[in-house]
Amino acid sequence: MKELLDLAQLLEQGQSQKVLTLTQQLVDSGLSPQTILNEGLIAGMAVVGEKMRNGEMYLPEVLQSAGAMKASLAILKPHLAREGTASRGKILIGTVKGDMHDIGKNLVTIMLQGAGFEVIDIGLNVEPQRFVTAITEHTPAVLGLSAMLTTTMLNMKTTIEAIASAGLRSQVKIIIGGAPVSQKFADEIGADGYSRDAVLAVNKVRQLMGHTSY
Repeated sequence: MKELLDLAQLLEQGQSQKVLTLTQQLVDSGLSPQTILNEGLIAGMAVVGEKMRNGEMYLPEVLQSAGAMKASLAILKPHLAREGTASRGKILIGTVKGDMHDIGKNLVTIMLQGAGFEVIDIGLNVEPQRFVTAITEHTPAVLGLSAMLTTTMLNMKTTIEAIASAGLRSQVKIIIGGAPVSQKFADEIGADGYSRDAVLAVNKVRQLMGHTSY
């Protein structure tokens, strides 16, 4: 359907207002919101992710596309709920204690929501015990920990230790991300996964939850 291709391309270009207008037009036409999500938004962000990894798009452009997707999702969510679209799983995400950076975390949140996951974002500068409390309250399948500083990345280890001490480690998979972290660091602190960007984070979450496709 040409309109869905147009939506994906407008999203890739970060044209928020045009994305909003076309999303509303597609909803009003009676097209399934799940189809709009899968064949328009997710398809568009998949291209964005590929271009980001290949160095064809940079963070400011990616954030424009993500902002357009977030606005479009706001239109689609009530319709998806009425359609009875099931969540692909619950994800808890936050930036660890001492760290006030949220661009990467916010981008991952938008990408996960667009992929059909329910995301609980508990914000910045999150104490280990707050993660423990949130896991108990929300029972997520996956926890995402973010850090952008070498001085705060060690709080990922502290958080994982607190989760283990509370007897919750076996109940949740943990993925980490952020500029200073790596797969080696993830292995060292006992995380289940690592991702270097938002698109790969979605793929890693899907792998951890046993999903093979959108």
